[in-house]
Amino acid sequence: MIFQIIAVLILIVFYSFYFAKIIIQKRQSIKTNQMGKGNKPKKVLLIERILSVTTISAVIGEVCSIFLVKDYLHSEIRIIGIVIGVIAILFFASAVNIMKNSWRVGIPEEKTALVTSGIYNFSRNPAFVGFDLLYLSLCLMFFNIPLIVISIFAAAMLHIQILQEEEYMHITFGAEYDEYKKHTKRYLGRRLINEN
Repeated sequence: MIFQIIAVLILIVFYSFYFAKIIIQKRQSIKTNQMGKGNKPKKVLLIERILSVTTISAVIGEVCSIFLVKDYLHSEIRIIGIVIGVIAILFFASAVNIMKNSWRVGIPEEKTALVTSGIYNFSRNPAFVGFDLLYLSLCLMFFNIPLIVISIFAAAMLHIQILQEEEYMHITFGAEYDEYKKHTKRYLGRRLINEN
């Protein structure tokens, strides 16, 4: 029972940061959720709409797994899942906090600031890393094939979204973004650039 309670708390805290940020920005008249909306290329809109459905499906799969899965992995593996869940929250919370009013869900129609400080100094996509870690966390705590499948599909869709966003960032910020890419990895890490 304790693992179910902890898993529910991890989900609540993680998604609280997500929805709180949307509410805060809405009060500032910022249209945060631009996923699958607006005047974007059809391919971009399609990917964003599929991603929206997939992420909602992942949450449903996670909640169902918490309450319905009875054949658990060893406690040690489940504890690793809890630790990864806490790291997921830290990644996501740091990402949305450092982005300030530039954070958007989906490719924005308006230009926002290029953020490269804080956690963005170590990951170009820390919010997406947070989601991937959350999926891994729940899979380790409540292992089952449907959850694994939807989590892998959701992670793959997030990767496709990242590729679309990188194209947008290159077009929008040009050389400044290209320079940032030289130093900071897509998911996690810094590149050592020989300045000779």
